[in-house]
Amino acid sequence: MKNDTKIKPGKEYWRSLNQLADTPEFKDFLHREFPEGASELSDGMSRRKFLTLMGASMALAGLVSCRRPVEKILPYVKAPEEIIPGVPRYYATTMPFGQNSYGMVVETHEGRPTKIEGNEKHPSSLGGSNAWMQAAILGLYDPDRSQLPIENGSESSWDNFVKYWQGLYTEYTANQGKGLAVLSESAASPTLFRLQREFLSTFPQAKWYVYEPVGDENIRSGIAAAAKQDNLVPMYSYDKARVILSLESDFITTESENIVNARGFIDGRRVSSVKDEMNRLYVIESAFTLTGGMADHRKKLPAHHVFAFAVTLIKELQKEGILVAGLDNSEIPADFSFDNKWIATLARDLAANQGQSLVIAGRHQPAQVHAIVFAINDALANTGKTVSYRKAKYELFDHSADISNLTAGINEGMVESLIMLGTNPVYHAPADLGFSGALKKLKHTIHLGLLTDETAQKCEWHLPQAHFLESWGDAQAFDGTLSIIQPMIAPLFDGHSNIEMVNFLTTAREVSGYELVRPTWESVLGKSGFEKKWRRILHDGVLENSQLPQIKPVASSNSLTAYLSENPVMTKKVSRENMEVIFKPSPAVFDGRFANNGWLQELPDGVSKLAWDNAVLMSHTTAGVLGVKNEDLVILNLNGRETPMPVWILPGYADYSLTLTLGYGRTSAGRIGTGVGFNAYRIRSANHPDMAYGLAIRKTIDTYPMANTQDHSSMEGRPLIRESSITKYRENPDFAQKMVEHPPLISLWDEHSYEEGNQWGMTIDLNACTGCNTCTIACQSENNIPIIGKEQVKNGREMHWLRLDRYFSGDVDDPEMVYQPVGCQHCENAPCEQVCPVAATVHDSEGLNVMTYNRCIGTRYCSNNCPYKVRRFNFFNYTNELPEIMQMAQNPDVTVRSRGVMEKCTYCLQRISAAKINAKKENETLQDGDVIAACQQACPTNAIEFGNINDPQSRVSKSKKNERRYEMLAELNIRPRTSYLAKLRNPNPDLVDG
Repeated sequence: MKNDTKIKPGKEYWRSLNQLADTPEFKDFLHREFPEGASELSDGMSRRKFLTLMGASMALAGLVSCRRPVEKILPYVKAPEEIIPGVPRYYATTMPFGQNSYGMVVETHEGRPTKIEGNEKHPSSLGGSNAWMQAAILGLYDPDRSQLPIENGSESSWDNFVKYWQGLYTEYTANQGKGLAVLSESAASPTLFRLQREFLSTFPQAKWYVYEPVGDENIRSGIAAAAKQDNLVPMYSYDKARVILSLESDFITTESENIVNARGFIDGRRVSSVKDEMNRLYVIESAFTLTGGMADHRKKLPAHHVFAFAVTLIKELQKEGILVAGLDNSEIPADFSFDNKWIATLARDLAANQGQSLVIAGRHQPAQVHAIVFAINDALANTGKTVSYRKAKYELFDHSADISNLTAGINEGMVESLIMLGTNPVYHAPADLGFSGALKKLKHTIHLGLLTDETAQKCEWHLPQAHFLESWGDAQAFDGTLSIIQPMIAPLFDGHSNIEMVNFLTTAREVSGYELVRPTWESVLGKSGFEKKWRRILHDGVLENSQLPQIKPVASSNSLTAYLSENPVMTKKVSRENMEVIFKPSPAVFDGRFANNGWLQELPDGVSKLAWDNAVLMSHTTAGVLGVKNEDLVILNLNGRETPMPVWILPGYADYSLTLTLGYGRTSAGRIGTGVGFNAYRIRSANHPDMAYGLAIRKTIDTYPMANTQDHSSMEGRPLIRESSITKYRENPDFAQKMVEHPPLISLWDEHSYEEGNQWGMTIDLNACTGCNTCTIACQSENNIPIIGKEQVKNGREMHWLRLDRYFSGDVDDPEMVYQPVGCQHCENAPCEQVCPVAATVHDSEGLNVMTYNRCIGTRYCSNNCPYKVRRFNFFNYTNELPEIMQMAQNPDVTVRSRGVMEKCTYCLQRISAAKINAKKENETLQDGDVIAACQQACPTNAIEFGNINDPQSRVSKSKKNERRYEMLAELNIRPRTSYLAKLRNPNPDLVDG
């Protein structure tokens, strides 16, 4: 049959450099129905090894521990009659994360938490979430969590520790705490803040140090220098900015308040019609990030050159009449030159949008850059409009000098007893300090932590820490909003929270977290009507109207000039002889704290698409000069310290600028995280913790296999991604539908009417999708999707029901990047249904492509016939021989699949069914919003709409009427129920070629 389909030429998209070069490896991926090894079982993986891996994904501690706390939340000694087995209940709590906190609503089944969503009333989540929030439920049920106190390597008891500390308590109260020190993580907790003050009052000669390997100290220090005010916290209003300049800031993913940042940024880019406006994003960065992928204009630049770029920008702003305080006579460092047209156009755009522009810098940039950024925003009249500030309160803020001072105090004999709260300095302290060696000089060491990690193994005492989902506490959001952390379940291993531990150290008496939090809140709320206010906060998750007042600081010219003069920036040019290295947190495991979380380890990195590993990331030019290729194992040397690392080459990276991801190479993280990846902390120093000059690379003869998903399920050569500029969209609003021309689509079968009842459909706005992967983890949590391990991912057997396809386009050295979430499209003429020999996959009356798992015999014909490659096959029995209690870590509303069946996205059928039951009980019909898919609910940018497409007033119906709407591969006449809204960019006309 003649194929009359015509595809109009557009951008050429590619997933990897292998595809662009048309290498034999990529051809093999493309021409096989499945990647190499995906269909074979002879891979040598034993059942025992696989079950060990799965155990960390699902195992619980024990049935006896699954009970609610006794502090009158929901006692289960006698089940309340309003609790119906099988009907979930929801509670608000907060996830602490350094100085940040994320409001949550947790779904529980009979007192067992199973799913996390964002709390729409919390300013840091706004109803959305990120991957760390979604995966926190797995951290609660980690079977490798510490279960008993350990004394000198042997199991002990809490009672024994009580006696031990009571002896030391007498000694230290007598000498006022001389020689005693505490090292904690950063926090923003009113109760912990209060207890810390009480501790230092009881032990006035004791020291309290705070250290985080990844923090915002550079931002705070730069603002303080420019504004001549300490403890100022910036708050960015991306939704109010028409022009945004990002200097090495991945504000969408790894910076503080990434959910709020992403939501605000996308709110400024939502386009419903040709009349809508879009913000414009300029990005300067050394390594491709998700933020860079959203840019309208992106320039790759070594991280050490950003200071010179900022000074050059100031010179251009002066030409536009914008004078930056303290920098009028700033000199551009020698040997630096930039694209004059690009930077002049940027300056004009910023100047033309005074009060509606925003300049930001990444947390790893030095404080001097942040000082300049503060002054630029002030000069552009952005302060109080797109960026505001508040005074920090109730926080233990990390200082990089603290870990150095502590180590020096130990070596000098000033510290003899050290208590570490939830931190792991043996793993992540700067390598040049020798902290592990210093620890041996102490008389007493006590460690409180979730795991028996690297630090715990070197301490005299290790104590189990309570997870935030099983403990009482409180937190303060970035804008000052206060919230309470309330437990969803009793401590599984009788662990103690930080506040319980600090109080015990201070008083030598045990007091529950509940009894510690309430006095703090009595001082906040007042005693009059306290119980009613307390219950309201527990219900809502936040204290309304508790934001701190905004401050409008002004750049101090004298202060900034003096600061830059006294703290000059090292401005050597990056070159082959002087390569730079940048240390960045992992979007998955962050600084290493989530290393034992299998969901996050298996989540492909948004840019590199690597899973279960990290690598030294570099441009292909740098790799060519060094003579290395993907998976070559090299030795990195920085100032005499070495660590091995495999190579991974990516487009869009600045030449001679190499990026190392922190958080891997753990030696004691649990059965999942131990031995995964390579430890970048081994070459990180106290003086240059974020970026450094002088990295040397020595090639070895070894290679290191890596699991990378970028070429899996290839569908190249067809217009899957459709995008345009906002200008061309206004000229041709329905451009997305016109990209493919085909004759009338006539079905071989009789038409079936879907005009009655609920008909489910989805839209995904590519203009709002940032590629953050939150939807993938939310789907995994909701639908009991197992982890399968590095070997199986490398074989192409990844089980995620929803994948994020990442495409590059344009110049191989500096391309654009775009994302497309792809799950089952629920085609009305589904190709999978036509070939199944046992009718295991069929269509229902509401337009859903459903699976009957018990019928499936594993022929995989459906997967062969699926043009989207979204069906997943269970090559192993993920549940057989597992303890029955493992089911308690899973969603009871979703079938747990066995080996030999095909599975895929169900549009969250269980949520549809639950909504129908509730509507029937209330004798009502389903309303728009009654059914929210897991991916839709988790998305921080509201990129996904789901609902009844037969309801013309539903949000999904209105979205499908958008002129940018198109269906992927609609020319095949398979009638997918998922639609996409084409992506738009807003380039500056002065920078558009042709």
